[in-house]
Amino acid sequence: MPPLLLCLLLFLAAPLPCSVAAAVPAAKPRAFRLRARQLPAGALPRLPSKLRFHHNVSLTVSLAVGTPPQNVTMVLDTGSELSWLLCAPPGHHHHQQPAGPSFHPRSSSTFASVPCTSPQCSSRDLPSPPSCDGAGSHQCRVSLSYADGSTSDGALATDVFRVGSTSGDHSSPPLRSAFGCMSAAYDSSPDAGGSGGAAASAGLLGMNRGSLSFVSQARTRRFSYCISDRDDAGVLLLGHSDLPSSFLPLNYTPLYQPALPLPYFDRVAYSVQLLGIRVGATHLPIPPSVLAPDHTGAGQTMVDSGTQFTFLLGPAYAALKSEFLKQARPALPALNEPGFAFQEAFDTCFRSPAGRPPPVRRLPAVTLLFKGAEMVVAGDRLLYKVPGERRGADGVWCLTFGNADMVPLTAYVIGHHHQMNVWVEYDLERGRVGLASVRCDVASERLGLML
Repeated sequence: MPPLLLCLLLFLAAPLPCSVAAAVPAAKPRAFRLRARQLPAGALPRLPSKLRFHHNVSLTVSLAVGTPPQNVTMVLDTGSELSWLLCAPPGHHHHQQPAGPSFHPRSSSTFASVPCTSPQCSSRDLPSPPSCDGAGSHQCRVSLSYADGSTSDGALATDVFRVGSTSGDHSSPPLRSAFGCMSAAYDSSPDAGGSGGAAASAGLLGMNRGSLSFVSQARTRRFSYCISDRDDAGVLLLGHSDLPSSFLPLNYTPLYQPALPLPYFDRVAYSVQLLGIRVGATHLPIPPSVLAPDHTGAGQTMVDSGTQFTFLLGPAYAALKSEFLKQARPALPALNEPGFAFQEAFDTCFRSPAGRPPPVRRLPAVTLLFKGAEMVVAGDRLLYKVPGERRGADGVWCLTFGNADMVPLTAYVIGHHHQMNVWVEYDLERGRVGLASVRCDVASERLGLML
């Protein structure tokens, strides 16, 4: 067995950090369990470029934060920069549990507020830049905006982050990282997701390339994840994870960055070049200019683990809708209701007898073509059952590609639903994203992760 793979097996099973001097002298990979969880509506702040769903499925990881360590669950979001935690109000200590999950700053001896004079308080690449609280405390204030238009205020702070959901492993040095310590993190109204099984989150782990992201503060130059169609069988690796190509045949596509700053181009996102789309064996007749950013930067293609489904700009979406309806017709009748759009963006919809899944194996795969790599969306990942919609004895199912123009979005966004059972590697050293189709639960088992 190659020494690095043995190292990975050991640290994933424990999980314990390890290094192989001959293979990666400076890297100590860290492992997280990656889970798909249903969060209440309004549970997460929404950037202007994000669409949240009433029953949004998000990817969560467990971390231990503070001294002594407090276990928190955070949403993994490669489309956001600032990590944040719901902080318990002053006066609450860790043994006093308020409603909802939260972090207790006063119970942590390593917690520190970020002062106005800190360079971190002058960051300008956040949607709402930090501001100075001149009312005596001189704290660096941050604000998050929510899907319903409300905002949550908090303060920029730092504390130590440890890998894993338990505090028993002290073999890895903790990482001090800045985050938003927010006074509120989700709406607890009945409409916000009072559907019993929804899991709440204590925070969000910002993983884009901005200076305040967890990736940048951890100085992580490579990370990868695999999202399983089984809730708890995914894995997130921080650090170098050079696996044998026979085990993980990654194909790479370069990260795209325009030479000059453009007003609508998100320079800290993970942007790739979308070259074409195929439905079955048919290449869609989409001009290259439609798939590339325009002179303002609008139209970039972002790989985003914090968005559930995938969005295409209007002309590309129209071509996909037309061809998919045509090829799907023998297997599945179209809904044929011009005014119907699930979540106002998904209107390529079908009827299928309630009580049994639609015949997805008879539907054409949709392939996103990139320079050097491709992503195939097939089978169960093609359709989403619209909750509460019935047409006689039929349920309503919609294609999991949305029309970005109806949101509105000014970018192509590849969501985590279409990254399922794909090993995705973000290689910042070489400026590229790697993709490999794998069964994530099997890959996790083979790597020694205990399910």
